[in-house]
Amino acid sequence: MKTTTPYRFLFAGGGTGGHLFPAVAVAEKIRLMKPEAEIIFLGTKSKIEGRVVPQLGFQFKPIWIKGFARKFAVENFLFPVKLVVSVFQSMFYCMKFKPQVAVGSGGYVAGPALFAANLFGAKIMLLEQNSFPGITTRMLEKYAEEIHLSYESSKKYFIRNKPLFITGNPVRNVNALLDKKVALTKLQLLPEKKTLLLLGGSLGARKLNQVMAKELESLVKSGLQILWQTGSLYFEQYKHLQSENCKVMAFVEDMQLVYSVCDLIISRAGATTLAEITSYGLASILIPSPNVAENHQYYNAKSLVDCDAAILLEEKNIEENFTKEILSLVKDENKLKIIRVNAKAMGKPNAANEIALRALKLAERN
Repeated sequence: MKTTTPYRFLFAGGGTGGHLFPAVAVAEKIRLMKPEAEIIFLGTKSKIEGRVVPQLGFQFKPIWIKGFARKFAVENFLFPVKLVVSVFQSMFYCMKFKPQVAVGSGGYVAGPALFAANLFGAKIMLLEQNSFPGITTRMLEKYAEEIHLSYESSKKYFIRNKPLFITGNPVRNVNALLDKKVALTKLQLLPEKKTLLLLGGSLGARKLNQVMAKELESLVKSGLQILWQTGSLYFEQYKHLQSENCKVMAFVEDMQLVYSVCDLIISRAGATTLAEITSYGLASILIPSPNVAENHQYYNAKSLVDCDAAILLEEKNIEENFTKEILSLVKDENKLKIIRVNAKAMGKPNAANEIALRALKLAERN
């Protein structure tokens, strides 16, 4: 690994897209601002970062780490061994690469990578996407020069106050929404009908898909047209429900296009989705997943709901209130407008740019 530039950045974060893509957004901005910058990602080869990072033209180095399962698993007995090995692997890469700044965006992979980078003199920057900070972020706090948060409410979970910045969750390619009529025509939707967008994530949300299948007829009869993203795991199961009033898809290839037409979004409360909802100023009903670490999706959603920037529907109440909440909100144009305005006020569309500039300043100081 050559070190020919004063700008050398190590990124670590992954396991899920929610941890990886904020780091990618910042790295892409750095590459745009300083084409001579050298950037390396450390991560797990078998996870999303192992596939996506090389495709985006960044250098990727694998380390042998896996998270500690919360339920009993034989593999947990290997965790200490993997942790030690991953620290030594990270130290080897840092010794060769000599990063000036190491950026951690969450997930277990960030722990050993940033610990090693700190040992070799790198300035540490942490990105926390969720309202309730993850355990890795909290463990690395003492090493951090700067911690960039998405929510004001996250501050109380940190011992130190000096390095905290409410910069927002960096997202990629936040562009202005398209003209709604043009976007409706592209999607072959009717301008006189309200459009509902259900997002289940790349794999899909089983419960959201189940209740949408059950309530689809009622929603269509109420005059709605629906864009239903099932996720890859569930598309085959629900594709037969496609109709002129309901477009069923495994993935959304063009988020800007669907955001431009939707009057209301039904979604989980992952950090990246919420960053997009607030950046674009969209109305949403958020149904947090109860199956995520430390219930962080609930706290993410609550941060918007407390500012009247979204509606919260807990999964335990979904069967009873799904259609009722949708129809109540979609028919109340004044409420929709209030939610959109408040969501937009919470948006941080320039987060990636601001964090990249801060990272460059840290590099120049080191």
